[in-house]
Amino acid sequence: MQRRPLSPLLTLRIVAGAALAVLAAPAAWADVTIGISLPLTGPASGLGIPMANYIKIWPTSIAGEKLKVIVLDDATDPTKGVNNAKRFVTEDKVDIIMGSAATPVAIPMAGVAAESGTVQFAFSPAVLQAGGDAWTFRLPQGNAVMAYAMIEHMKKLGVKTVGFLGYTDAYGESWLRDFQDQSGLLGGPKVVATERFARSDTSVTAQALKLVSANPDAMLVVASGSGAAMPHKALIERGYKGKIYQTHAAATRDLMRVGGKDVEGAYVVSGPAVIPEQLPAGHPSKALATDFVAKYEKVYGAGNRNQFAGHAYDAVVVLEKVLPVALKVAKPGTPEFRAAIRDAVQTMGRTVVSHGVLNYTKANHWGFTTETGLILKVVNGDWKVE
Repeated sequence: MQRRPLSPLLTLRIVAGAALAVLAAPAAWADVTIGISLPLTGPASGLGIPMANYIKIWPTSIAGEKLKVIVLDDATDPTKGVNNAKRFVTEDKVDIIMGSAATPVAIPMAGVAAESGTVQFAFSPAVLQAGGDAWTFRLPQGNAVMAYAMIEHMKKLGVKTVGFLGYTDAYGESWLRDFQDQSGLLGGPKVVATERFARSDTSVTAQALKLVSANPDAMLVVASGSGAAMPHKALIERGYKGKIYQTHAAATRDLMRVGGKDVEGAYVVSGPAVIPEQLPAGHPSKALATDFVAKYEKVYGAGNRNQFAGHAYDAVVVLEKVLPVALKVAKPGTPEFRAAIRDAVQTMGRTVVSHGVLNYTKANHWGFTTETGLILKVVNGDWKVE
């Protein structure tokens, strides 16, 4: 049976009705897409794994918008980190890049973020060239801020000379430079001997012997995660009797688990997230640090709180503040939305997180102030605030 063609008038009515139905339907918003590159394997995996663990318990939505979170392993490899970042912006069309927890990986990722006009929240204190962090904000404390707390503590204990034993990469070199700069400004101790090693090294015996022979009042070990225990133990085994300080990349129980009795008495600079019970009632981060520990240890067990997981917690605090602002400007998946996120971060003002107080500005993408750092001492296999 042959069907009669629709009359022009009926066709017009159908098209008009379909158009009205589209207009009457609720607006379709894209997910907020976040691409995260972490060292889940390789030398810095002790940093990346705890962050990934907390990301698994992130909220599924913020400001009424679903979060689409993509986590990739960069294996502590700068090339893989850059490839991950390129995939995020070209294939996944992310609104935000996060990572890496390894400084040598986070630095080249910043170039991809800047070129694509995508906000990067670095999970490491990545030092970039002037103007290179237009789209990059750091979630961990900067080395200079933490060096400030460490130097003030050294001065109280009468430390006049320091030996440096640190990574050969960007994290080690930036710590050495910032420590020396801050110590000069604060009238602190002088670095009298420096030795370096690679993240992949399994022994630093030769370096430890040279440093012990210099006999400084204190040693500064710049390493991360469980890898911070090896150089510490080497100094003790070579007979060093002075004070040993570790950076905030070593503020993890892996240091005590691997180091055992050799790390007793170690001083570690840290943010407040890992010791909420020891914070005074008036400390601004006490409530959020307590909340972080409760949420993390509910899933992963008592005593498993972690400095690096705390940064992943703080990422949510920042997102909950800036995404509602950016959503008023543009829709996810657009350049305008990415620019609005950057503008919102730069103008979000004083923001309390589990690791201290952030106050990003257009001129300051580090955020934390010198009040952030605390000195923890290893006492009977646990942390004690100095």
